[in-house]
Amino acid sequence: MKLAILSRDGTLYSCRRLCEAATARGHRVDILDPLSCSMNLLPAQPDIHYRGARLDHYDAVIPRIGQGITFYGTAVLRQFELRGSYPLNSSVAITRARDKLHALQLLARQGIDMPITGFAHSPNDTHDLIERVGGPPLVIKLVEGAQGIGVVLAETRQAAGSMIDAFCGLNAHILVQEYIQEAQGRDIRCLVIGDRVVAAMERQAKVGDFRANLHRGGCARAVTLSEREREMAVKAVATLGLEVAGVDLLRANRGPLVMEVNASPGLEGIEKTTGLNIADRMMAWVETRAQPGEGLHSGG
Repeated sequence: MKLAILSRDGTLYSCRRLCEAATARGHRVDILDPLSCSMNLLPAQPDIHYRGARLDHYDAVIPRIGQGITFYGTAVLRQFELRGSYPLNSSVAITRARDKLHALQLLARQGIDMPITGFAHSPNDTHDLIERVGGPPLVIKLVEGAQGIGVVLAETRQAAGSMIDAFCGLNAHILVQEYIQEAQGRDIRCLVIGDRVVAAMERQAKVGDFRANLHRGGCARAVTLSEREREMAVKAVATLGLEVAGVDLLRANRGPLVMEVNASPGLEGIEKTTGLNIADRMMAWVETRAQPGEGLHSGG
């Protein structure tokens, strides 16, 4: 098959591993910077140009679209979809997952357990917002954020009120969440492909931090999931319409809670922690879903 990986940086670990896995399985792979793509919006002729040259058909497209270019990156992916390329995670599903508020609303509607979460626009609602999530300590998150950026812990009522008011003053959209004290700075990253959890690791925040992201200096170890945790992770991914995703869980006294679903999970941490070849499993999934030669421009 002829595959495209949409990535701003082909030297990143995840992009390199996906390229290696695809090549090892006999596929041709091109790495395309989505910001270097331009599109013609013509009826029945949804062309894509890359650095001035018109692109031929790709059987499958693997999006590795960073948070900062979600709007344009998903527009480019959508153009590939219009041309008949199979997307490993559709533009609609990625957009849905990147909006933390929308994602949590969809998960809640499906009865998926999560930390108590509040959302408000007016500073006049700050007091009620704090009370609704159980009071301090509590977590404040930017609706658009990744890798632990834009996530803060407010340990007192005064600190929480000041932070919420400051974000509101900047017209930033935030979520206020219950702090799961018993997690003790740990979370679980589950890597889901299709209807299976193929790998899982427990991440521990560094001393003095509560965010367990490896990008924030946390450490990780392989972990065994309960059947309930596996079912919850798979259901969360299916609810958002994704095919490959990272699901972050917290182990609370009342049971597992979904904290976030990542539509473009990094592979370095989980591959090195578990010793599993996740990139190859992703490519195997692509092979079961893509239909070679069926695009609008398959003769190109």
